[in-house]
Amino acid sequence: MRRTLLGRTNLQVSAICLGSMTWGTQNTEAEAHAQMSLAADHGVNFIDTAEVYPTNPLTRENAGLTEKYIGSWLKANRHRNTIVASKVAGEGSAVVRDGGIITGKILRTAIEGSLRNLQSDCVDLYQLHWPNRGSYAFRKSWTFDPFTHPKGMADHVADVLETAEDLRNEGKLKHIGLSNESAWGVMQFVEAAQANNLPRIASIQNEYNLLYRTFDLDLAEVACNEDVGLLAYSPLAAGMLTGKYQQGHIPPGSRRAFNPTLHGRHHPRSLLAVEDYKRVAAKHGLDLAQMALAFVLSRPFVTSVIIGATTMGQLQSNLKAADLLLSKEALADISAVHRQNPMPM
Repeated sequence: MRRTLLGRTNLQVSAICLGSMTWGTQNTEAEAHAQMSLAADHGVNFIDTAEVYPTNPLTRENAGLTEKYIGSWLKANRHRNTIVASKVAGEGSAVVRDGGIITGKILRTAIEGSLRNLQSDCVDLYQLHWPNRGSYAFRKSWTFDPFTHPKGMADHVADVLETAEDLRNEGKLKHIGLSNESAWGVMQFVEAAQANNLPRIASIQNEYNLLYRTFDLDLAEVACNEDVGLLAYSPLAAGMLTGKYQQGHIPPGSRRAFNPTLHGRHHPRSLLAVEDYKRVAAKHGLDLAQMALAFVLSRPFVTSVIIGATTMGQLQSNLKAADLLLSKEALADISAVHRQNPMPM
C-alpha cells in the first residue's frame, strides 16, 4: 500500500488509516483485533483512536476502552511497527474530566492516560480533538459565528506547544496534530511553532467526503503549502456513501440504529446527492463506497484516509479502494454532481 510522509516528520503512514471508534460498543475486543490484523496484512500501518472512544454512545464508563483494545493487540504484535494516533478531548466532552478546555496540563494528563491504555511508552501522534474556541465541524457550519471566540488564543497555543515539547523531550510524544480546525487555527499553531522552535503541527484530521468538502478551499491551500496534510475522517459520511441508508433503511447494528440523523448527515438533501453518486458509480461499473474512498484518496492534500468498519466484509471491501484509480470521465461526473450538490448536509 502507498505510504506518505506525515507532514514534515519522518513517519511514513499508509494511505489508509484504520479508524477505531466502534471498538467497545459495536465491536468486541476480538473483532477489533481481527480488524487490526486484517488491515496490517493489507499494508495498513496507521491506526487512529481517541481518549473518549468508543462512540455510539459516548459514555464515561466506556471512555478509553478502544485504546485498551489497541494496546492489547499492540502487545501481541510488536513486530508490526504500527503508528498510532490518539486525541485529547476538548471542552464539552463530559465523558472525561467533566468537559474542560484543553490546556497544557490537560494535554499531559490525557497523553499519560492514553499511554497506560495503549501499554506504550510513547504515542506517535497526539491530536487536539476540537478547538477550545469552537468549531464549524459536526454540522455547526450553519450556525458558526467567528466573532464570539474567546480571547487568549496565543497563550493557549504557546501552552500546548510548550507542553508538547516537554513531552517529546520525555519520550512520551513524537508529534502533535489538530482536528476539526479551521485554516486560521492551523496557522496560529504553525507560526507559533516556527517562531519559538516548538513542535510543528504534523497533520489536521477533519471530515472530508463527497457530501462534505469544506476543506477544498482555504484549508487545502494551507495543507499543501505548509505540509499539514489531511487525515480525512468520515470518508463515507458515516455510511451514507455506501447507499445502505437510502429509502429509510436502518440496518440492524449500523450507526444509524444508534444515531438516526448520523449527527445531521442523514437529510433529504444528502439522500438525493447519494442517489446522484450511485448513478455515477453504476455508470462506471464501480462500487459506490470504493468510489467515494478512491476520490478522497486522489486529493493532493490528503495524507491518509481513515476508514471504519463494523464487519470484516466491510473492511475488506473498503481496503480495495487503496488500489482504485478513478478515470478522468468518472472524476468529471463526480465534479458535475458536486456542482449540483455543493453542501447537501
